[in-house]
Amino acid sequence: MIEGQPSATAFRAAVRRAAHQLLDKPRIFEDPLALTIVGGDRGSSVARDEISRADSAGGAALRSFLAARSRFAEDRLAAAVAGGVRHVVVLGAGLDTFAYRNPFAEQGVVVYEVDHPATQAWKRQRLQQTHIPVPDTMRFVPVDFSVDRLDAALVAAGLDPAAPAFFSWLGVVPYLSEIAILTTLGIIAARKGDAELVLDYAEPPDRVGVLQRLAFLTLAGRTAQLGEPFVSYFLPEDIERHLTALGFEVTANLSGPDLGRLYVAGPSPLDEAAVGHVLHARHPAVA
Repeated sequence: MIEGQPSATAFRAAVRRAAHQLLDKPRIFEDPLALTIVGGDRGSSVARDEISRADSAGGAALRSFLAARSRFAEDRLAAAVAGGVRHVVVLGAGLDTFAYRNPFAEQGVVVYEVDHPATQAWKRQRLQQTHIPVPDTMRFVPVDFSVDRLDAALVAAGLDPAAPAFFSWLGVVPYLSEIAILTTLGIIAARKGDAELVLDYAEPPDRVGVLQRLAFLTLAGRTAQLGEPFVSYFLPEDIERHLTALGFEVTANLSGPDLGRLYVAGPSPLDEAAVGHVLHARHPAVA
């Protein structure tokens, strides 16, 4: 991120989630607030205009992957809630809307949105401007990772370190250094309570086909121009090795085509989304 400014890629991701609601059939991920948060009453036109200006040959595949990773995270979250989890931490929340349509609020599920202070302040302005109410089950947790510790910030926001928690970390890992990624994973692993985690990451683009690589490099160039370049890539076996070393059990590690087989009957743009991966892991309570 550019110092003192909200994340530009957070807005682009939100626009693509909104555009998914308009453009893609079948719809993989239902988000009734996606259009509202990007543009209020003008959400549909904002999404269409932004996509028409910025889309590329891989745009449909990228939209589908962003939708599928959110679907996967919320499906795993629903299973965690059914198993008794009542605390959800959204790392790098951007314009994610789960906390404002939380279907588990009456079951006591509290959502902690963690983000850089500048991005979080921008989001709070957008929520106010678009008249999306902030529920009592929502906690804002501003964290500047250059000076703040995630665990201390969560405790200050009211999260008991011994309580089971579900962590959703989407659209962030590729922009961080490997040291920052492993440090955050180590903090989650060191919690006293059980932890579940869904994150997405990028595989090295030289491992995929020519057309997919070109589409990804176009995206990478665009994010770099926004001041938020891709920094880290992982082979699936390498990120699993890192997680296992920290005590996590990886239960799923899926590519775009894997997500397509999970959520779409037949061919889909996800078949071309080979660089992005999403995984789910569990870490038992620390004695």
